[in-house]
Amino acid sequence: MSGNWEKTMPEFRQIDCGEVTLRCVIEGPAVGTAPLAIMVHGFPESWYSWRHQLAPVAEAGFTACAIDVRGYGGSDKPHAVEAYAMERLVGDLVGLRDALVPGQQVVLIGHDWGAPIVWNSTLARPDVFRAVAALSVPFAGVPDRPFTEVFREHFTSKGRFFYQEFFQEPGVAEAEAEADPRAFLRKMLYSISGDAPLGNHWDKPLGATFLEGLPDVADPNGLPGWLSDADLTFYAREMAASGFRGPLNRYRNHEADYAWAQQFRGRRIECPALFIGGTRDPATSLFGAVADPVEMMRPAVPNVEGHVLEGCGHWTQQERPAEVNALLVDWLKRL
Repeated sequence: MSGNWEKTMPEFRQIDCGEVTLRCVIEGPAVGTAPLAIMVHGFPESWYSWRHQLAPVAEAGFTACAIDVRGYGGSDKPHAVEAYAMERLVGDLVGLRDALVPGQQVVLIGHDWGAPIVWNSTLARPDVFRAVAALSVPFAGVPDRPFTEVFREHFTSKGRFFYQEFFQEPGVAEAEAEADPRAFLRKMLYSISGDAPLGNHWDKPLGATFLEGLPDVADPNGLPGWLSDADLTFYAREMAASGFRGPLNRYRNHEADYAWAQQFRGRRIECPALFIGGTRDPATSLFGAVADPVEMMRPAVPNVEGHVLEGCGHWTQQERPAEVNALLVDWLKRL
């Protein structure tokens, strides 16, 4: 189907997904005339994180739809912590499918928190989602305990900082991030990218703040090549307008997510799956716990194809758009 549509600027649409309305950026063949591919970003990002992928996915014959996850950008921003549980986010994607292409199966693509969202959506609703691609975060299967128990055993109980512990108390991380959203985003985006200096910048004591000790660009104007000043300005404007509470509430639902996921114990993701990570992305190795994320996934995702990009940091599709697009488009064309 490549080439059967006239390339235009992406279309912004507000889509009622049932519980919330999501802002969607749509490019490619008209909705309903081609397979739908939904792109789901992570923290603290935006539909804009898929700016390099929208056109290539559309040119591959798919209607490309990049969303603002609930809590972000132009999408609804419920206040309650429980509004950001995985079950609700899965429901958003099902509702989006129902609104755009009712009855059709769609493809999911996710990065960072978007990866667990698309993994879990595909696990829970294989009748709706026919293939899944995830960047940065592999799928370890239905958890045996809430992730809060894991990081408190390995970090908090030993007096060590872990960023998700810092994010648990509502208002604390918000205050640090919202004091200067542009500086927060600059430091976060740089510090876990492949451009940051080597070293364990997260090895700090319990009680430290998120930004404490993180490397920053030597010159505020000396951003890495994959992140322009205009890019950073876009993210900063979006996050300043929306605030950080909704995005941070995602981290405050580990117990609820664990309880919800137990109904799927023993189920595998059987559909075609693609994983792309980076050797310098701490999430790809699950913070050092996994040597080979692709092999780790096979019991739960038997049909996964995996690629780990040498020297790539956390912001996979932004740092390495050409490599990611080539792998993603090749996989999509084989579905």
